[in-house]
Amino acid sequence: MISSEKIEAIKNIIENSGITRDELVAALNSDKYADLSHTLLDISRQARNGQPEVVFGENKTAKQICEIISAMRENEIPVLVTRVSEEKLEEIIKNIPDAVYCEISRTITIKDDEAIPDNKAKGNVKIVTAGTSDLNVAIEAQKTLQIMGFKSDIINDVGVAGIHRLFARLEEIKKADVIIVIAGMEGALASVIAGLVSQPVIAVPTSVGYGANFNGISALLGMLTSCSGGITVVNINNGFGAASAAIRILNKIKHNGDIK
Repeated sequence: MISSEKIEAIKNIIENSGITRDELVAALNSDKYADLSHTLLDISRQARNGQPEVVFGENKTAKQICEIISAMRENEIPVLVTRVSEEKLEEIIKNIPDAVYCEISRTITIKDDEAIPDNKAKGNVKIVTAGTSDLNVAIEAQKTLQIMGFKSDIINDVGVAGIHRLFARLEEIKKADVIIVIAGMEGALASVIAGLVSQPVIAVPTSVGYGANFNGISALLGMLTSCSGGITVVNINNGFGAASAAIRILNKIKHNGDIK
């Protein structure tokens, strides 16, 4: 139940802002989507949960991706498309000439696209990989953070097979507000780092590894059964999901005024 004092305060804000009743009602009912026949683009997602919609490009046609990108731009949504195969690229570039493709992460962004200004330079994420083979997932996470306006650094190839490499970068890693740890094989790096730092650790298992890795299942189970407490684990190869979790943490920290 809202108190009468709060109601009066809200009323004063509205009266002093010059907002009309119809404008207020429209704002309160602003959940909108763009109907593209094949896709219902969620226009109001940023207002609802802090970050706009990102397009999962796998299994979508090049034509569908182009139409979605055009709708995003019309609605001033920063563009990020993940999991785009090179086979679709020629048609996408033909229709969206300022599309920028990253071969390693298989992502598309738009040249000179502005990140969300409210988040710009707020907080820092360190993305730590066990090996170079995990770099595609790391860059997907970094692209996601970048389009949402957050800074991140990738610290690559510091896995447990040569753990002295991790210790050489540990003080740098500890400067982060949130740490994303990406590893295949047995996924041990997340447990090691989580045991050495106080920051939130988001672990991403990857499908990197030999046969008994089962395309990332061994790393996933290793991270889920870690003896280091407090690790958040996302799905296999899900750099976007890890970045999204980091963004929610950073938005909460920012809201509380703990980061500049």
